Amino acid sequence: MKRLLVILSILPALIGCYQGQPSPDPPVHLNPSMFNQQKLNPQSPDPLFADGAGMRTPPSGTVARGFLREDSIYYTGLVHDTTPVEMSPVPTTLAVLKRGQERFNIYCSPCHSRIGDGKGMIVQRGLNPPPPSFHDDRLLRVGDGHFFHVMTEGIRTMPPYKYQVRVDDRWAIVAYIRALQRSERATEKDVPIELRGTVK
Repeated sequence: MKRLLVILSILPALIGCYQGQPSPDPPVHLNPSMFNQQKLNPQSPDPLFADGAGMRTPPSGTVARGFLREDSIYYTGLVHDTTPVEMSPVPTTLAVLKRGQERFNIYCSPCHSRIGDGKGMIVQRGLNPPPPSFHDDRLLRVGDGHFFHVMTEGIRTMPPYKYQVRVDDRWAIVAYIRALQRSERATEKDVPIELRGTVK
């Protein structure tokens, strides 16, 4: 008798596991009101409003979550929307430099080259005019915000990279560009005292 009860209790579970053939019938919904909810699809008309448009213009001053840009210098690289900031608002650390090097090599080096002299592979193949070298006196004198703003909005034949490169990564690239510039003009004084005898 016990064996029969065990078999009868297992049988429904086994039947539930049987996949069989797909049924042409629509699925059974125990609570259809949850499956067929009233909703407004994007671009759908809505007779509730006089203009018939279902998608409404957000009220003025509305900011989408995650898009509040209170620190304008951090997000634009500019002071008063016109003047490039002199110093990056992001502290330069080894981690920031490594991230900047990685992003620079991916996004910037095809045109600017890995050393920033403007002779990248795209330029060597004649696909783009050469960009200015980061080691030119003019670019040595500009503020950090200049590089950030150019990456964000583009300049001349360079397209904007604000869609491909995150804000924090753009500042990391700025830090790495400054490291490249310094590397070309390094002197013995830039080497720590304990390492000066080992560097040639």
